Amino acid sequence: MAGSVVGITALVTSIVLIGGPLGVIGLALGVLALRTAKRTGVGRAGAITGVVASCVAIVLSALMAVFFVWYADNTQECYQPDSFRQYTECVHHQLTEG
Repeated sequence: MAGSVVGITALVTSIVLIGGPLGVIGLALGVLALRTAKRTGVGRAGAITGVVASCVAIVLSALMAVFFVWYADNTQECYQPDSFRQYTECVHHQLTEG
């Protein structure tokens, strides 16, 4: 049960990169729950939910981290704008022309 709760929480928060570490914790808890379910025969569905949600959260967090690094690298010239409009124009220029 704890593995699925942490895994689903990790999945929901993976966009803001918090899901990566939570996903690792959820994966560990899910694997432990799978071992317990194998022994007792109870809780297999929740354990599988935790493992799958945690794995997806880890992958999404990694992809978001790569995207944030790529975005920062391609728009670093735009970080000292005078206005938000200037910033958006700079970002648009950097991403389409760059």
